[in-house]
Amino acid sequence: MGIVLEVCVDTAEGLAQAVEGGADRIELCAALALGGLTPSAGLIGVAARCGVPVVAMIRPRAGDFVWSEAEVGMMEAEIATMRAAGLAGVVLGASLPDGRLDVTVLRRLGTAAAGMDLVLHRCIDLTPDMGAALEEAVALGFHRILTSGGETTAEAGAQRIAALVTQAAGRITVMPGSGVNPGNAALLKGLGIGEIHASCSAEVPLTGRAVEMGFAPSVWRQTSADRVRALRAALE
Repeated sequence: MGIVLEVCVDTAEGLAQAVEGGADRIELCAALALGGLTPSAGLIGVAARCGVPVVAMIRPRAGDFVWSEAEVGMMEAEIATMRAAGLAGVVLGASLPDGRLDVTVLRRLGTAAAGMDLVLHRCIDLTPDMGAALEEAVALGFHRILTSGGETTAEAGAQRIAALVTQAAGRITVMPGSGVNPGNAALLKGLGIGEIHASCSAEVPLTGRAVEMGFAPSVWRQTSADRVRALRAALE
């Protein structure tokens, strides 16, 4: 089997484009421009019928990953929503103020997601010791880690990603993400990975009153089926 291609989307059209382009799995979000937030009930319903496994982001707000008690309760409720919709899994994370993983909160959220695919998101890239964080993720029962190797892009963090893959030794999947494209696919594939994460998006200029009134940015990014196909070809 080749490398599993996960595509992150935040709109119904992006979801359709990702499926058309041949994505193996979807990461469902809202507001990808903010790093991804919990998707809406309507988008969850559409994704549940897309025919491809879907994992959903569990992140109730933008900013850091240090959660209040109220926010942890919200995340537990959001996990229950994803389970009820029949989605394959959830993507989540929690940090202590010093950047280390908040093992107590993660254990609580992992319990809420028992039986579902459990993915640790790029909060691991904020940790002071990524190797120690990987061991904590294994102990907590996570199935995958999404990481850019502690850098702004997976390409820049390739050396550390390779070290994490070696350390993981098959106990947990290390999945590179951030800035993944056909141009660096060969480099990332050479790290010994089995899965990869990308948005496969293209810029779409926006004009008109919606932009003038502040309801939309002047440039929007939308997943492109052609870009999904191009990345798939590069990985093969």
